[in-house]
Amino acid sequence: MTSMTGMTGAAPRFQPQRVPVRLDSPPRIEGLGVGVHGTRSPRDVFRLPDLWQLHLYRYTAELTVDGVAYTVRPGYVSLVPPGVLVRYRYRGRSEHLYAHLRLPDRGAARTVPVVQNAGAQTALLSSLLLQAIAAVPRAPAQAVAEVWSVLWRVAQLSVPTGTGGGHPAVAAAIAYVESRLAEPLTVPDVARGAGVSHNHLTRLFRAETGDTVVAHIRHRRMERARHLLRETTLPIATIAASVGVADLQAFNKACRRELGASPRAIREGAPGPGA
Repeated sequence: MTSMTGMTGAAPRFQPQRVPVRLDSPPRIEGLGVGVHGTRSPRDVFRLPDLWQLHLYRYTAELTVDGVAYTVRPGYVSLVPPGVLVRYRYRGRSEHLYAHLRLPDRGAARTVPVVQNAGAQTALLSSLLLQAIAAVPRAPAQAVAEVWSVLWRVAQLSVPTGTGGGHPAVAAAIAYVESRLAEPLTVPDVARGAGVSHNHLTRLFRAETGDTVVAHIRHRRMERARHLLRETTLPIATIAASVGVADLQAFNKACRRELGASPRAIREGAPGPGA
């Protein structure tokens, strides 16, 4: 077996290992479920000789991958390649969602951290994996689709430094906003979802996007409203509520300000600003 440090260069204990992952075609799922550990022994040492292992954690534990130590916490995800030795030290009963996989060996390679914090994506990843687990007996193709989606999202959680992909906290904030447009949203809420302070997110967001978090929320709400007004027959009041603007008068004003026309006019095909 070739060690990961041999593949990627010696990895200091403070620097997460990274592995090349190919996702242009779907994985083959060999095992999928909810793993429970730490009940009989506080330690596990094992490897999967031929399979990748994907874990989404619901507990805090010490994990060592190919000699590099991590502390995993609820919401962390790990993606370990075949043949790599892993060691766990648990703190009591420990439950995670897992998938054991064969990944394609052809296609574009994306470099993914072995361990990372899913942050605002945790709930979605958990939902997709639970749907995959439930689908295995009756619809294995659905299970593959759900896990493939999880793998793509895991690959996009973190972008290697220097590739121009932006700060992970900004990506996490954008994902948090996108999944909660119907809810009341404040900048402190978004910052907590991205795992950074309010002030730090404000600075990062402005530097990367040229906009404020509040302006981004407003823009995304109105873009979603535009789509729903033009492409569906949903009542205008329902659309307003679905983008977090429960008051119809406020929704009307927001549409005129951001989209250049009233909701009814947009529905009837009025062009927006700059059209």
